[in-house]
Amino acid sequence: MQSFVWIQHVVGMAPPPPTDGQPQGAGSLLALLPPVIFMFLIFWFMLIRPQQKKQQESRKMLDELKEGDNVITMSGIHGTIKKLKDDVVTLQIADNVRIKINRSSIGITRGGNES
Repeated sequence: MQSFVWIQHVVGMAPPPPTDGQPQGAGSLLALLPPVIFMFLIFWFMLIRPQQKKQQESRKMLDELKEGDNVITMSGIHGTIKKLKDDVVTLQIADNVRIKINRSSIGITRGGNES
């Protein structure tokens, strides 16, 4: 290991010692701040912002549910809304077959009276 350090020093690959008495790399923290901010902005516009928009659209869709809408649950069950309560939706999935599910488990609304 000592020979490697000696070779670096002889060849000129070793960094020069600090000349003004400040520790080496003191300004590097400030130099790293703009790239970190830039990376955060990229993550914001590529990941966080679209996810927030999608959540808002989903919340709006769930708030606008009404009786007679054809929906598909997140588990893939197709049905027609027969009753709505605060957080419980009664779906008719076949003749004389109704199930109760949570409002939040509805994935897609397909409008009313579609087959």
